[in-house]
Amino acid sequence: MKEIVCQQADEFKMIDVAEPVAGTGEALVRIRRIGICGTDYHAFKGNQPFFSYPRVLGHELAGVIEAMGEGGPDSLAVGDQVSIIPYLQCGTCIACRNGKSNCCTNMRVLGVHTDGGMREVIAVPADHLINTNGITLDQAAILEPLSIGAHAVRRSGLAAGELALVIGGGPIGLGVMAFAKQRGAAVIAMDVNEKRLNFCRDWAKVDETVHVKNNPLQQLMKLSNGDLPTVVFDATGSAKSMTDAFQYVSHGGRLVYVGLVKVDITFSDPEFHKKELTLMGSRNATLEDFDVVLYAVRGGSIDTDRYITHRAGFDQMIDEFKNWLNPESGVIKAIIEV
Repeated sequence: MKEIVCQQADEFKMIDVAEPVAGTGEALVRIRRIGICGTDYHAFKGNQPFFSYPRVLGHELAGVIEAMGEGGPDSLAVGDQVSIIPYLQCGTCIACRNGKSNCCTNMRVLGVHTDGGMREVIAVPADHLINTNGITLDQAAILEPLSIGAHAVRRSGLAAGELALVIGGGPIGLGVMAFAKQRGAAVIAMDVNEKRLNFCRDWAKVDETVHVKNNPLQQLMKLSNGDLPTVVFDATGSAKSMTDAFQYVSHGGRLVYVGLVKVDITFSDPEFHKKELTLMGSRNATLEDFDVVLYAVRGGSIDTDRYITHRAGFDQMIDEFKNWLNPESGVIKAIIEV
């Protein structure tokens, strides 16, 4: 079978390898769709934390079960269409014991800590598969990035009637916006790209937008009648944006880091204490979050068609990938068809 390896920063190579065999508790999944996300872009450019080369990327995955090893769940069978939960947790650490498998102390994420799904067939634990019969392969592939947004919203405790600011109009930020709106919050989108802000208005139905270059604090004060948002989500992966975000949170509010950056973040302790802020990290997602997203997708409340803006065949991916890195491409979510 063929797989695409990120050999080092700025270098992909397609190679031939033997097909895997399903071990006990595993399933073989023939990959049909691979979503490309910020993690893949950062890994390709050498900016991804917890990462080493060479690595097969790809963790937003949809496919069809081709074989089942011994001990698989009765709820799945050969021929089922599935989405893959790419977070391989240990099940025994303090996080796993407390129901927070998304931040397992021994976490291995497909395509980051271990080889992922940018290949024709992958062997994965069968209990990390979600049956997605009845939705499209495209929809199955984007359950994972939307689940990241759903998890961040759930972690924040956002309630109906609150004012939320989401910084970053990329695919993760859009998911945060969509599920914040479903919670009944008023949502402001902030980005540096006017086209993305327009997409936030149209796709996520945000209530207001703020351009980063136009005195955002002043705009937010005006839009909130001087109170500022009670919850701010930063989904940029930008150290500057994550630092600036402290000033946008109301007194007594919460700041949630959804994006990840490979440097230290510093902030003013007096300002932090004055506002009695709560700072949260939001990492990955759990089965509960995938279930929420699957329900929303099946119910039609998430516009999955327009969320996917670019696509390429498996054989064309290497050539197209660098184009998707260009902000002028207008990419929101790119999908590889296998």
